[in-house]
Amino acid sequence: MKIAVFFVGNRLMLDDGIAPAVYDEIIKTYDIPDNVDLYDVGCMSMDMISKVNEYDLIMTVDAVDGTDQEPGTVFRYLPEDVARTTGATFSLHDLKLADLFDAAAMLGYTAEGLCYGMQIENMEPAEFTVGLTPKVAERVPFLVETIEAELYRRGAPLTKKDKN
Repeated sequence: MKIAVFFVGNRLMLDDGIAPAVYDEIIKTYDIPDNVDLYDVGCMSMDMISKVNEYDLIMTVDAVDGTDQEPGTVFRYLPEDVARTTGATFSLHDLKLADLFDAAAMLGYTAEGLCYGMQIENMEPAEFTVGLTPKVAERVPFLVETIEAELYRRGAPLTKKDKN
């Protein structure tokens, strides 16, 4: 199984940078198997449409808001669970994985999709701010472990890098 993980978010907007922070931690801590590609994508775009044809599974990691849960709460959902919804903003970005899959389907491209999100506390700093709020920052290791566990379940286990 060929797997892509898209880490979506803006490092300059406080908690919107949760996915890039998780990406950094995974790259720093683990050796990545050959069948897994990690992408620090910033924002999703239609430029990624060909990726749907290249992978069996595409996972996204993103900030979420409006869930009425505590900052740092992690969610696992399918792309269609957040497509065209009102109310809670499960993805803080205009293009969602479901939208990408819809467009790719018109070209005959298919892949399985899976989304992980973390409830944020603040993504609207008064000025550009690199870093996460304390409640979200302390949950980064949990989200890293969650992604690690999902990859393990999918037959693509991460291995810790040798610290020597």
